[in-house]
Amino acid sequence: MGNTLTIDCGGGGLKAAVVDDADALVGGPIRIPTPYPFPPDRFIRALLDIQSQLPAADRVTVGLPGMIRHGRVVATPHYVNRAGPHTPVDPELYAAWTGYDARAALNRAFGRPVLVLNDAEVHGAALVDGTGLELVITLGTGLGNALFDDGALAPHLELSHGPIRRKKTYDTYIGEIQRRELGNARWSRRVRRVVDGLRPVFRWDRLFIGGGNAALIDAEAVARLGDDVTIVPNTAGVLGGARAWKLIGG
Repeated sequence: MGNTLTIDCGGGGLKAAVVDDADALVGGPIRIPTPYPFPPDRFIRALLDIQSQLPAADRVTVGLPGMIRHGRVVATPHYVNRAGPHTPVDPELYAAWTGYDARAALNRAFGRPVLVLNDAEVHGAALVDGTGLELVITLGTGLGNALFDDGALAPHLELSHGPIRRKKTYDTYIGEIQRRELGNARWSRRVRRVVDGLRPVFRWDRLFIGGGNAALIDAEAVARLGDDVTIVPNTAGVLGGARAWKLIGG
């Protein structure tokens, strides 16, 4: 099919790279800070600007935070906030993003096929081997997740908003703010408790932990996570774009 431009849209940064059909890096990765406020029209302009800094691609894969269904935004964090993560929600931004058909808008803007998925699903496309039940969680501003069954993407569930302890959600229990407050050692113990709690729920064959903060889990916690858990580099967010078309996009 040719080259794929993959853009991983996070709360703190927009990361992008171009890969070929063999998943080899052709250009990038590059990263720019996510600009706030970030309404859909500015989102489109930012992604087009990123495209101009990289080699040409035949198609585009975009990973967005939140509940993305058939390329449409059901709900998204960060971008509905006035100044980014953990700032007040702006009603106009909330209205603009809720129900936004990101895939249709990006198809028009790029003039080529675009696949829009949850960002953890793009991560997962780079990681799963298609055998058994494979769960991917990403650690960054909050918690992302994607579930694959024999390589097929399962319907998305927003674990990040689920309650876990003392009125905290997964986002507010092991997100970036908590990591900074607690320090890596205490935060790592929380990550291990989350893994232990999710294991009997999913009964996965393999759990992949990625995202920008995965590398910050300390050695003691990693050693106790179990043989069914693999820590992966954050580059999966931009390297999964081509495989996402094979697994999900058709």
